[in-house]
Amino acid sequence: MFSAALLSIAVVAMGQFAVYYWRAVFTGMASLPISSRVLEAAQVREESLCGNDFEKFASLLTLTPELKASKGGLGMVRAYYAVVHRAETAFAGFSPMMAGWAEKERTLCARIAAVYIDRRLESNLMQAASIRSI
Repeated sequence: MFSAALLSIAVVAMGQFAVYYWRAVFTGMASLPISSRVLEAAQVREESLCGNDFEKFASLLTLTPELKASKGGLGMVRAYYAVVHRAETAFAGFSPMMAGWAEKERTLCARIAAVYIDRRLESNLMQAASIRSI
């Protein structure tokens, strides 16, 4: 009995650590600067970036070719965005604080999608430059 309780506490602690780590990576990526060319392509100003812009950036990411295979993508961000959006629609009527939190989180998702586009464009420019130098 004691070993089962200890195991469950360890699993919960590891899960909590994983969530905090993922959240730190998520927030760190969202804090990176977004280039003006990405904002212009999405027809968005950085000051007016909001959660609704995530879909614009996600569709732009699908239009951006990827020359070098990478492991990253918007899969987890898209899933988190969907969960937050559902939570917002379900609970925003009851709690204005929940609506504010959800909008903040959706804006983080939009910023991350913009950073992904920027990284992909930079990678493509570097690949093109290395091909030209050969």
